[in-house]
Amino acid sequence: MVLLVEDDPSVREGLGLALRRQGHDVRAAATGEEGVERLRESRPDIVVLDIMLPGIDGFETCRRMRAQAEVPIIMLTARGDDFDVVAGLEAGADDYVVKPVEPRVLEARIRAVLRRTVSEPSTVERHGSLMIDRAGLQVLKDDVKVALTPTELKLLLELSRTPGRVLTRQQILEAVWEHDYLGDSRLVDACVQRLRAKIEDVPSEPRYVHTVRGFGYRFGPR
Repeated sequence: MVLLVEDDPSVREGLGLALRRQGHDVRAAATGEEGVERLRESRPDIVVLDIMLPGIDGFETCRRMRAQAEVPIIMLTARGDDFDVVAGLEAGADDYVVKPVEPRVLEARIRAVLRRTVSEPSTVERHGSLMIDRAGLQVLKDDVKVALTPTELKLLLELSRTPGRVLTRQQILEAVWEHDYLGDSRLVDACVQRLRAKIEDVPSEPRYVHTVRGFGYRFGPR
């Protein structure tokens, strides 16, 4: 199920119709407050959230949704400018699409996000105090489950697949987001920051996800 939060009736109806034609069950909301309530009631698989909303804006709506659930969130921004994009990612969004929205682009992004929830062959790995269960799609830190969004989990699974190997931002974008535009590398950096906040004892001094300046990121406890 897709929860679409968009205040413009024509955009809401047009995107809702296009997504239903693609086989999605769509629930719609016109405000951030209504979207948060719908999230609680309907438990969607993914949220498509406009930034410019009456009442609480998309950033605050995203933060409130994140406090309730680990559901994937794609933000709709009227501009591709860095402020909106970065603020949305920092609020907890998994991806973004610039308006006017091409339904086929939005559909592709939704499908890519939903594919991140597919389980992998049964493997349980221990890396220091982290346990990664690839089949069960679970991560434990000091034997306590870590609540990760599907995107954060896919990022960790990809980085930890070959500990010690450096992955460029381009490689990570293609593997996790299925994007091929390097300008979207801010998706990677924002998600790494959120992941570190959840799995590292001291996020500013990471033990697991290391930055390799000029290249990308490497996984490996130390």
